[in-house]
Amino acid sequence: MTSGATSILIADDHPVILRGFRTLMEDAGMTAIHEATTIVEAYRAFYRQRPGMVVADLTFGDQGLSGLSLIQRIRTLERKTRILAFSMHDDPTIIARALANGATGYVLKDAPATAFLAAFDQVRHGKSYLDHDIALRVAMLNATSERSPSVNFSEREREVLSLIKDGNSYQAIAEKLSMKYKTVVNVISTIRRKSGTHSLAELINFSMSIDI
Repeated sequence: MTSGATSILIADDHPVILRGFRTLMEDAGMTAIHEATTIVEAYRAFYRQRPGMVVADLTFGDQGLSGLSLIQRIRTLERKTRILAFSMHDDPTIIARALANGATGYVLKDAPATAFLAAFDQVRHGKSYLDHDIALRVAMLNATSERSPSVNFSEREREVLSLIKDGNSYQAIAEKLSMKYKTVVNVISTIRRKSGTHSLAELINFSMSIDI
């Protein structure tokens, strides 16, 4: 069982942001504030404390969009937890992915404090939250998205693409597939050529648009 909306876990790898969060949350009346700077710390803290609310960044160091997997694991463990994703990413594909993985709301890091507090208040009380402009872009994405043309990927390329979709870094992919880092770089280069993508962000978007 969750301990209620007066208990919160903040997961972010920037100390300055954590301090700012703590001040805002104390002013908002939160009585138990837990902090984590890595995915492992965040999951362990959640497992031990079971806070009623989680504020989670999506990007931790060089681990890509690993915050997505954290949100998904928390949601699987405790369905009633209220989760607010807090990120620099304004790409509607990534936002839609965060919501699909279990986030209750999503707010950008460059939003004013008033917007964050509005998002926090909505999610804290069990309501979803998206800024109007973001909600419109996500709705348009859902309404107009079409399945990308099939691409002839090898089995290894599909394995790598699947791990990219889950937010893994190049180093994490190398470790999980027992590959050399340089080999991962070469495979991803081939995937980019086949998919017509030119950056990691474009590749992540592509991976989310197809069945792997």
